[in-house]
This record gives sequence, structure tokens and C-alpha cells, in this order.
Amino acid sequence: MKTLAILCVTLACGLLQCAWAEKADRNKPMQIESDSMRYEDAQQTTVFTGKVVATKGSIVIRGAKVEVRQDAQGNQYGTVTGTSKERAFFRQKREGVDEYIEGEAETLMYNGKTDTVRFENNAVMRRFRGSTLADEVTGAVITYENSTEKFSVDGNAAGAAGAGRVRAVITPKPDNTSPALPAGKSP
Repeated sequence: MKTLAILCVTLACGLLQCAWAEKADRNKPMQIESDSMRYEDAQQTTVFTGKVVATKGSIVIRGAKVEVRQDAQGNQYGTVTGTSKERAFFRQKREGVDEYIEGEAETLMYNGKTDTVRFENNAVMRRFRGSTLADEVTGAVITYENSTEKFSVDGNAAGAAGAGRVRAVITPKPDNTSPALPAGKSP
């Protein structure tokens, strides 16, 4: 039973290590809390259900259900499902800057083979600079490519709930090149 539990956590760990990983997150311990867990050796699938919270370094994943599976080549795939009251949630610090990427959707899907995260149905992705919301984009489906840090948004994905237009709020980066004013002087 102990070996089985270690195997389940190892499979789930693969999902968290690859998605938008800040380098420091790779060496952090992972914790998963849920109401229940089921492992199927024949299918190479681990399913956590009931108020699932997974943390590893700066990564936080929440959902009603988290399913992790592995194919014969060792590629890992994960699906995080929300509820009608609370969508699936993902948050992680970006590498080398004081910024965080955060996303929500009815379903989050991670593909270890292509290193992509897909937010499906009523998707929103946000970038925070520190604790300040900088950018936000919404659409039916958002796909993030971890290796290139590129993303695409589809407002009219076939069969997706919340289909419509893409909406984005993009904040300019702060201008840190302006000369500082002497103390006590106002512009």
C-alpha cells in the first residue's frame, strides 16, 4: 500500500512539475489534499476527488477532481475539473520576475508530451505583477505553450460553453526608465 501511495504521488507530481514550472518549484515537496484518492494500475491513472488542493512551491491547483495518467512512453497528462459553483484553478510564479500567472476554467488539461495547458469552457487567464492585476484575457478556450511562453485564445471554440468573443485587458509595463524626482519635490 505504501508503494502504491508513492507511485500515485509521483504521477501527480509530474503534472505539477511541468506546467509553467518556475525552476525552484521542481525541487519543492508536493502536497495533495482531497476527500478521496483512487489508483488504477492497468490504466496508469490516479484520481483525486473532493475539494482537491495541490501545492508544489509556488504552484497551486484547485478543483473538484484531479485525474493524472501516464502513457506507455512515460508522458503524463492531467485533467482538473471544477464544479458549477467553483471553476478549476491554477496559479504559479513566473521564472525570474515578481509576476504570477493565474487561470480558471471549467476544465484544465495538461499535456506532458506537448508541454501545454488548455483552459476549457469559460476560461480566464490573468497576469499579476506582485499583487496587482496587470493583464486579463477571457474566451471559450485558452491554450498556453509552456516551452515558448505563448498562448492563444479562442472565443468561438466549437461546443465550448461561454462561446463568444475574446476579451483582453492589457496594462502597459511600468516605465522604470524615468528619472526619479528628488525627495520632497512633486511633478
